[in-house]
Amino acid sequence: MNMPDCVFCKIIRQSDPSLILYQDDRVTAFEDRSPRTPVHILVVPNKHFDSIKEMEEQDEHLLGHLMKIGSDLAVAHGLGESGFRLVINTGRDAGQSVFHLHLHVLGGRAMPVGFGGG
Repeated sequence: MNMPDCVFCKIIRQSDPSLILYQDDRVTAFEDRSPRTPVHILVVPNKHFDSIKEMEEQDEHLLGHLMKIGSDLAVAHGLGESGFRLVINTGRDAGQSVFHLHLHVLGGRAMPVGFGGG
């Protein structure tokens, strides 16, 4: 189910202009409008989840698909050799600002090791 006022749901429906890089029946990928790295792609499920906490057991395959598409897009954007990050923020304290589950594909420059990195 899509939420009418959700910016990512609008992009999925293509009613909000954005550069869609990939779309299938389960996920949509597009460039982040406020990139933090030279390559910053968002991969979102077409079904609305506020966050990963809303996913249920029957949704596990979708999470794997998000990760696979994110990895494929990173490689397609030249990050296969230098490396990339796949990040899901959950909740305000983790930096989630749009409450539609999304995977950040980040790369194109060296990134410092941070929480959970290494």
